[in-house]
Amino acid sequence: MAREFQRGHKAKISDLTPGTDLYVGVQISAPGLSFDISCFGLDADERLSDDRYFVFFNQPKSPEESIQLLGAQAGDTESFRVTLDRLPAHIHRLSFTATVDGAGDMSQIGPGYIRIVAGGEEVVRYAFTGAEFSTERAVMLGDFYLKGVWRFAAVGQGFDGGLDALLKNFGGEVAEEEPAPQQPPQAVPGFAPPAAPAPAAAPPPFGVPAAPPAPQAGRPPQPAPGFGAPAPADPQVHSAPTIAAPMTPPVGTVPPQAPPPSYGQPPQQPQFGQIPGPPAGQVPPAPPAAYGQQPAPYGVPGVPQGVPQGVPQTGPGLQAALQPYKELPTGQRWTPQNQQLMRVDLAMGGTSVLARQGSMVMYQGKVDFGYKGAGFSGRIVGNATGQEMQLMRCSGRGQVFLAEGGAHLHPIELQGDAICVSAENVLAFDESLQHEVRRIEGHGIPGGALFTMQFQGTGTVVVKTHGTPVVLPVTPTTFADSNAVVAWSAASQVILSSQVRLRRNAYPGHSGETVNLQFRGAPGNFVVVQPYEV
Repeated sequence: MAREFQRGHKAKISDLTPGTDLYVGVQISAPGLSFDISCFGLDADERLSDDRYFVFFNQPKSPEESIQLLGAQAGDTESFRVTLDRLPAHIHRLSFTATVDGAGDMSQIGPGYIRIVAGGEEVVRYAFTGAEFSTERAVMLGDFYLKGVWRFAAVGQGFDGGLDALLKNFGGEVAEEEPAPQQPPQAVPGFAPPAAPAPAAAPPPFGVPAAPPAPQAGRPPQPAPGFGAPAPADPQVHSAPTIAAPMTPPVGTVPPQAPPPSYGQPPQQPQFGQIPGPPAGQVPPAPPAAYGQQPAPYGVPGVPQGVPQGVPQTGPGLQAALQPYKELPTGQRWTPQNQQLMRVDLAMGGTSVLARQGSMVMYQGKVDFGYKGAGFSGRIVGNATGQEMQLMRCSGRGQVFLAEGGAHLHPIELQGDAICVSAENVLAFDESLQHEVRRIEGHGIPGGALFTMQFQGTGTVVVKTHGTPVVLPVTPTTFADSNAVVAWSAASQVILSSQVRLRRNAYPGHSGETVNLQFRGAPGNFVVVQPYEV
């Protein structure tokens, strides 16, 4: 039975089907509109570094045929064959997109879907409608992406530009169309018998996933295919405008004005970045001539007449300097921009985000920020346990950038499992996650840190640390300083281990390590420790 995905849902391919030879079908239509349905093969940086892996109507397959465009069949507007185990190592993501060819936008489309079929049986389907979009001319439907193993994500994100803008966003180049050369007049053909018709091409071994067409007379029906099903599309990303670098010096530098030419010398050529003539309608005064020299007359070709003031200068130097800090392309709901800055796309997943109050540093789009109270009982529990979180709710259709105090940020994706994190180390999390205060077994831990927060469900929690943490497997002899522990797997058993019950440095020769946490659990459990003590 096929699984029904909603926008933002993800799953391992191995959880959907054991096969790797998959059929991807897309159904999208609107009265009076036509669509281009494509597949982008992206590298680890989510860039189209090899344009041979842009599979579309004009390039129907990749070099080794791991991605093939099959055309309309089995009720699908367009279909693909994807053989995951034949993809080259540099391909880390396959993004399936649909763009409007001509006038119109995605709000006009009727109900559509992207689906995956394996062995002739549909295993997953993500359905969408035009009501989810407005003026977008492209939509990223679904992704196959490599994260340890191949996974599938239902994206359903609109994109303002068309196919050209989408191609530029993934780092590709749009070829300029050259005018067709004029052909000499053709000679009138003479009489000749018609050529024999070419034999019909044999059908490809790849078959239609569902409801195959009736077999032709005299030919046996083709066997059902043994590959997979349609896959969801890629999430929304922002189109990066193409910037043409003007020929000006780096920002902050103003080219010096050239002195007037000496008597008998040819006029000088304008320097790099200077404007050879004055602004239209203005006659600047000629610069004073040096002793023994004649002033350069206005209008002499090649003599610079000054540099306009107040005009912002941009050039290759500035563009190159800012390139490492550009917003990173995103195919996920949560995307680290660097070690200290996290971006969340609220339009993906369909749920709000709860973040620490004051952690927003910038946002784009239509975003609403509201106070998230814990309720009377929640405040009582938070004050009593030290696990109170002052939160705000971020909702809408936009992107929010979060940071706090230069701390390192780490998104942890939960898929039905649980993790324990101290409230002090939580920056933000999906509101779909369940969270509650959990007691640590033991007595006498200093500072009241006898409790922690447990997060469980499907979603992401962003943990902040001082410096780069280390993740250790839990063994019977795993101990950690209670002031340095950040998080641990919820299945671990945590016991307080206290060597002495005096304050640190209470007497000469004391080690300063009074209270530790001992972790126990089955293989697979872990503890996260930061190189910092609170």
